[in-house]
Amino acid sequence: MSESEELPADLASRAHKTVDRVERLAVEAERAREAVVDAGEDRAAAAADAHDEAIALLDRYEEHATGTGDFEAYVEFQNRFLGLVKGLDDDLPARSAFETAAEAMDRRRLRERDFDEAREALREAAEYRSLLNRREEAAERERSARHEARELREAVADRIAALERTLNLGDADLSAPVERIEEPVRAYDEAAREAFEDFYRNARARDLFALIERTRSFPLVSFRQPPRDVREYVEEYEAGEHPVPDLLEYADYSASKLDHYVSDPGALRAKVATHRTYLERLDAGPLTVGWPSPEASQLHWLGEELVAVVGRFADEEVVARARTVRDLPRETDYERLRRTAVARAELDERERGRLRSGAVESDLAALREAHERLDETLER
Repeated sequence: MSESEELPADLASRAHKTVDRVERLAVEAERAREAVVDAGEDRAAAAADAHDEAIALLDRYEEHATGTGDFEAYVEFQNRFLGLVKGLDDDLPARSAFETAAEAMDRRRLRERDFDEAREALREAAEYRSLLNRREEAAERERSARHEARELREAVADRIAALERTLNLGDADLSAPVERIEEPVRAYDEAAREAFEDFYRNARARDLFALIERTRSFPLVSFRQPPRDVREYVEEYEAGEHPVPDLLEYADYSASKLDHYVSDPGALRAKVATHRTYLERLDAGPLTVGWPSPEASQLHWLGEELVAVVGRFADEEVVARARTVRDLPRETDYERLRRTAVARAELDERERGRLRSGAVESDLAALREAHERLDETLER
């Protein structure tokens, strides 16, 4: 189940558990840090490093330096191991453990049990490595829990916003006559789709691309601009005189058949066929309003741009419908009707029942409390 599908009560419960986990791990991490401080970080690190080096020597030379094995390896090992211990500071923590290990290694003939004895002696020094490791592991666990808490805080915030929106829509008058704004919007969208489809099928590819290029000046009419190479192709080659559907059809022709339609078969194949997906997906989507329609201020400016853009290729009837849509906020009780439309679209019977029962308010309160705890914990 995704976080968007998780029940608000479950999400709040998970948030509280995460907060508890962060707080517990923070305490553990602090204790691990304090333990290193108490031991003296530099001294503990020196003991840990010496332990690691000693163990590495034992592991590396044990097979060759024991019994009647490699005499040179035996000598080399003793020199390195005893030299390591001799070079340690007198006040190094657990120095006596290293000396005991050195005594186990300072023999004419080494056996496996001597190595075991040395490792056992070094266990005291190993505690300093464990001390440092526990600090790093505790810090990593805390970091991971905090990361989880930050992600959860975002999910809780998103759910709070959604519930607040639901609560706000709960006051909408579901009986309001939304058709007063719905019918003009749907009528315009249908007319715009038909007009653009006709333009797409019949206009020169050069003219279609020119229209799309002009929409750069209209940020609310968000056509994706054509790839540069296909745009340059329809501008420079005579094939740009043909409509886009024809160019797509030609791209499937054999070379001999294509010679009858364009003088540049190779260029058409290279430029058009490679961008078939873009060309086939061009539609009137950016020219439509959609339902439920946007807020009044956005609809006004969108309407202004639509009037300007559709006027470049559609007949006056389509432009008039665009003007009607643009003027809806001024000529109707638009925001009240739009709010009703949004409520009808977003609130199913289950959500309406939760509003009537107070469940939405209860869930919202629980999530706000969880979000506050997450905030407080992550700020520490």
